[in-house]
Amino acid sequence: MIRYELLDLLKPILTEELVVCNIGSPSQELHALDDQPSNFYMLGTMGLASSIGLGLAMATDKKVIAIDGDGSVLTNLGTLATIGNNPCDNFILLIVDNGSYGSTGDQPTYTGGRTSLAKVAEACGCENVVECSAEETPEALRAALDANRMTVIVSKCDSGNVKCPVITMNPITIRERFMREVAR
Repeated sequence: MIRYELLDLLKPILTEELVVCNIGSPSQELHALDDQPSNFYMLGTMGLASSIGLGLAMATDKKVIAIDGDGSVLTNLGTLATIGNNPCDNFILLIVDNGSYGSTGDQPTYTGGRTSLAKVAEACGCENVVECSAEETPEALRAALDANRMTVIVSKCDSGNVKCPVITMNPITIRERFMREVAR
């Protein structure tokens, strides 16, 4: 199962939460599948979806899900230490680990080798870490939402992208409509 298929499985679950989605292909895929004002699409800043998601969770009582990729998390590995040392029970980090830098041509990442982001997250102090297959991710996400406990989910899926249109919405429009959702 590739990331697009995983995101499609998550559509019925992502209804009330604020979602911060990783740069490039993941944002384009989520936008094409289920555009919502509660989705904040990253159009730049690789590696910061998890950091922005944590900051948002610290600033609101609403549930926040950051959808990040293994390549992005590897480019900002310090975010896991920040998350581990600042637990917010309304925050879920969903790392879609396809073992590749999907937005730049599917070059392999080290998570396809010896690096385990679940073990790194645990070593950084994240207490509730779940590693699962893409097929098990909807159940893991529902359980994390029901638990009201900060959770890091590492969802192992296959590498590959679906060609989706570029998000033509102005970044200011994305920000403004998302801010209205946060305030709602």
